[in-house]
Amino acid sequence: MSSPTGPASGLPVRMPRPRQSGRHRRPEPLAAPEGAPALVLAVPGEPSAAVRGLADELVSIARSELPGLDAAVAFLDGHDAEYASLPAVLQEAQALRVERYELAQAAGREVAAPEGPAAVVVPLLVGPEHAVMDRIRQAVADSGVPAEVTDMLGPHPLLAEAVHVRLSEAGLARADRARLFTVATAADGIVLATVGGQEAVQAAGITGMLLAARLAVPVMAAALDEDGSVTAVAEQLRGAGSAQLALAPYLVGPEAPAALLDDAAKAADCPVAEPLGAYPAVGKLVLSQYMTLLGLSPQQAGAPVR
Repeated sequence: MSSPTGPASGLPVRMPRPRQSGRHRRPEPLAAPEGAPALVLAVPGEPSAAVRGLADELVSIARSELPGLDAAVAFLDGHDAEYASLPAVLQEAQALRVERYELAQAAGREVAAPEGPAAVVVPLLVGPEHAVMDRIRQAVADSGVPAEVTDMLGPHPLLAEAVHVRLSEAGLARADRARLFTVATAADGIVLATVGGQEAVQAAGITGMLLAARLAVPVMAAALDEDGSVTAVAEQLRGAGSAQLALAPYLVGPEAPAALLDDAAKAADCPVAEPLGAYPAVGKLVLSQYMTLLGLSPQQAGAPVR
């Protein structure tokens, strides 16, 4: 039997393993800080079951990267319980925050009153779309809930990776430059299609340069929401010597109707890849925007929010 001072004589004693030091030390597992604001993913476009599934998957990726994270999906054009609006989701996040504080007090825990934002809103946008951002900020104001809004997700090298993967899945690019084989249908010029006008095109151009470096083919950005933009860029690429073009959507998906992509591909006379969708890197960027706004680093995750 064990004594008050430890196990009985002769029994093995399990000692804690010493923490490894130096560069080979295992990183501490991440966890959401106690009292951290909720992450609210603001989804533009027409709500649908497919869009809901995509957004839920991105939120699931963010939660898997930061266990304990409160995260929810809100729709800019939401109208009911199934497709909840941004003000409704923010008000629910605030109510949950107050409820947790009251329960902690009732349990006799010494907890600080909630301060700072109740939620951090991450727009599901890869590039600047002022009309959408204005709607998000107005919805936050209408909710009456203290909340912060992050920047869009791009430009970022992970988005160039995601576009590359979608092109390779469609047979329009090699999956890996290091592999010594060719793809018969691989494009020798890429039209990177986005929405948001010329400012969005300029921002997409940064990701386009990263994509061009990955594929070793010319990449030019065009605006899906400007008449003739995709066709003009396709003609410019052909004039520079590209014979086999591909249209690569620089979109998560909900930002533009599928018909807009199809029409652009037909006008430019080239095949089109799938939008980025729930590619894992997109979910990681959603979380990265949340953590950046809060000033959290991996080392700080797990500490209480003051």
